[in-house]
Amino acid sequence: MSNPKDPQKPSGPVKINDFSVQVDRDLCIGAATCVAIAPEVFVLDSEAKAIIIDTADTATGEMLIDAARSCPTSAISVYDKDGEKLFPS
Repeated sequence: MSNPKDPQKPSGPVKINDFSVQVDRDLCIGAATCVAIAPEVFVLDSEAKAIIIDTADTATGEMLIDAARSCPTSAISVYDKDGEKLFPS
């Protein structure tokens, strides 16, 4: 398994370049659409919940938004550098 970007907060919030990403573990159902779209950002942990991994800094903002949009439960939130929520709106 890949290493969490922040071992203390594996589901975030985690800073990725000019963005902050967080997975709501209560909403996450382990559908893994985020993993399919952004495998360098997300993996599922032993509880089948998405976590943000240490290769996440290679992702673009577009990729982060696409992964968040793909989540069937809107469990992934993406914020810009000023803390403005980009998704879900």
